[in-house]
Amino acid sequence: MSAPQLCVPADRRPAHGIRSGMKWRTLLSAVVLLCAGFARADDRTERDKQIDAAISKALDHLAKQQQADGSWGLDQGNRQNPATSATSLAVMAFLAAGHVPGEGPYGAKIQQGVTWVLNQQQPNGMLVREGGHGPMYAHGISTLMLAEVAGMTDEALAVRCREALKRAVLVILKAQMVRKGRGHEGGWRYHPSSEDSDLSVTGWQLLALRAAKNLGCDVPAENIDAAVEYVKRLSVRNRGFGYQNGSGSSPTRAGTGILCLEICGVHHSPETLGAADSLLQDPLRADQEWFYYGAYYCTIGLFQVGGKPWEQGKGHLIPLLLNLQAKDGSWSGRQGQERNLGTVYATSLAVLALSVEYQYLPIYQR
Repeated sequence: MSAPQLCVPADRRPAHGIRSGMKWRTLLSAVVLLCAGFARADDRTERDKQIDAAISKALDHLAKQQQADGSWGLDQGNRQNPATSATSLAVMAFLAAGHVPGEGPYGAKIQQGVTWVLNQQQPNGMLVREGGHGPMYAHGISTLMLAEVAGMTDEALAVRCREALKRAVLVILKAQMVRKGRGHEGGWRYHPSSEDSDLSVTGWQLLALRAAKNLGCDVPAENIDAAVEYVKRLSVRNRGFGYQNGSGSSPTRAGTGILCLEICGVHHSPETLGAADSLLQDPLRADQEWFYYGAYYCTIGLFQVGGKPWEQGKGHLIPLLLNLQAKDGSWSGRQGQERNLGTVYATSLAVLALSVEYQYLPIYQR
């Protein structure tokens, strides 16, 4: 597998849809206003309005949780530990709701958050600050965020994001090319040097690579293909996906596998459709461990599948999320390790799930 060379500058890459820059967003807003007279106010359903209100309250909560240095953190005792993963998830929550760096009520906060993540990049290209046993989680999430920022603005900040992406993408590709044990080829695990793989870490790296490739970064097709084959090998008799070879499925794992294949252009494969059907038969529950992680992957994955799986899936997932929101606009983990990660983590993932039909984030557009 060959390594990437660069991320193509904005003036040399295809437009990333109407959301590829703030000038396009301004033009879009003008068109919407001009057409407003042709739309009825009651076109939006009551559920749509509930989602809008929930997201608005959630963003206010996230804005209040930002630290003075621009970071967001994961809970650690009585204080927040600044983390590139938490900061990147929070930034993407604002982006998913249509806000961009340097513009609007949250523009300064978003820009501060992105800048903080950029400043944490290590000499080896890793986008991490926090410790822990799995730095590739934070790296994948932060690489995805930088690609989305660069795809939604054409300002100077996007130039910095593209420069950081060059090294961040190299880290992911080199980690994939480490010689791995049988059955682990094509995937990723906790560390750049890991010799095994799992679905969870692989999901974030694959999302990051696809977002970077959509932006114009040189991500060889063979690397994406190898990752797709790894995810397919984790299929559990077309009824979901395992965490590793030989393990069983769960709603969270099923959603992760679905999204991995769908965003890579493997639409409606037997593995995906079978997993989607399993989610309709055994949907994600709030009392399950890693619920918010699952809500993120299941909602966005089923949205990519579309049709009956999405209509039936959102009829379960959206009300479930809305009913769990606290009065202050936040969400909190309920089971296992999620209970200890804090509201920034849970609230960001909830917003990303609820805002999927807005389709502001380029990576999730159908």
